[in-house]
Amino acid sequence: MEQRQRQRQHLQHPTSTSKAIDPENVKVIEWEDYDQELARLWSLSSALSQADDKKQTLQQKLQSLIQVPSSRGLAGGNVVGQVKAESLKRSNELEEMRERLEARRLLMEKMSMRSKVEKEDAKNQEERLSMEVRSLLVAGTALSVARKRLQESNRLLAGEKGYGHLQKLQKMLRMRQQFMISQVSFLYPVKILVGPKQEQELESFPSGNSAASKPVNPGSLTILGLHLTILPFTKMSLFTDKKEVQRSATALGYIAHVVSHIASYLEVPLRYPLRLGGSHTYINDYAPSIEPTSSDLSSNIALSTNTKPAEFPLFLEGQDATRAAYAVFLLNKDIEQLLNYIGVKSLGPRHVLANLKELLRTIQSPEYIDT
Repeated sequence: MEQRQRQRQHLQHPTSTSKAIDPENVKVIEWEDYDQELARLWSLSSALSQADDKKQTLQQKLQSLIQVPSSRGLAGGNVVGQVKAESLKRSNELEEMRERLEARRLLMEKMSMRSKVEKEDAKNQEERLSMEVRSLLVAGTALSVARKRLQESNRLLAGEKGYGHLQKLQKMLRMRQQFMISQVSFLYPVKILVGPKQEQELESFPSGNSAASKPVNPGSLTILGLHLTILPFTKMSLFTDKKEVQRSATALGYIAHVVSHIASYLEVPLRYPLRLGGSHTYINDYAPSIEPTSSDLSSNIALSTNTKPAEFPLFLEGQDATRAAYAVFLLNKDIEQLLNYIGVKSLGPRHVLANLKELLRTIQSPEYIDT
């Protein structure tokens, strides 16, 4: 408001320093343009007033600067000290920044070296992985080939010449074995003596389980009508009946003949081979009679293929009773070997004819074909 009043006064009362108005330069304003010209003059007057105010403000500031007391010069030393202190502070800050920059540079170098090492390790690991991938590919190819072969094998097994065909062949083979062994049993029948002159056929014997519960007396068994008496082989004397000894030797020859045929039909190599000779049959033992020492072990191994087997007689005529008893023991071991082959347990070491009877009965049973 004050500014507007000053402007109005300025317009109404011009100063004495104002120039005289030239009548020739007087501008004539139409009444319609009077308001517009008045507003323009008003804005110019306002701008001029603001410029005067700024001018006065600058003059006051200059005046205050010119009239600084002389004591102001004494404080110049403090200003210089402050400037030096500030400069030193800035210099220290720059030095700290330089140290931090150097530490950062060293850290970057370490990180760069570590990055190179890790890059090299990654490259080596990539090479190893590449080799493993190649080996896996090779293994996968081999596995694929093996899978194809397995599928082909399964297809062949499922075909006409496969597992079913093998089962049929095995059944036919067992039937053939059963037939051949039944012929041997017919030639050398093993019977049980019931009365003084009565004998019972092998087929009427009780089964394996009932026989185990009620064992047959070995003295009641005969082969081709002959008893096998083991007593003369253990207690030979001058009063021993020679005919009984001869009958036992003949019975042992029959048993050896039956065992030899059964082993050949079943394709089982006997642990103690037989040399058949009727009532003068021998059994061979390839095991050494004397336990070898450690010093003779190498020489015994080298000569094992050329070692002649020890023969033991299955008869007593003109032979040592101990050797003959050992021959009977080895013959029973051969029968036990055949029993184990068909999955039957032996009845004992002194039951030669009983073990043979159980062997023949098991092979001639219907269960043998289905095993």
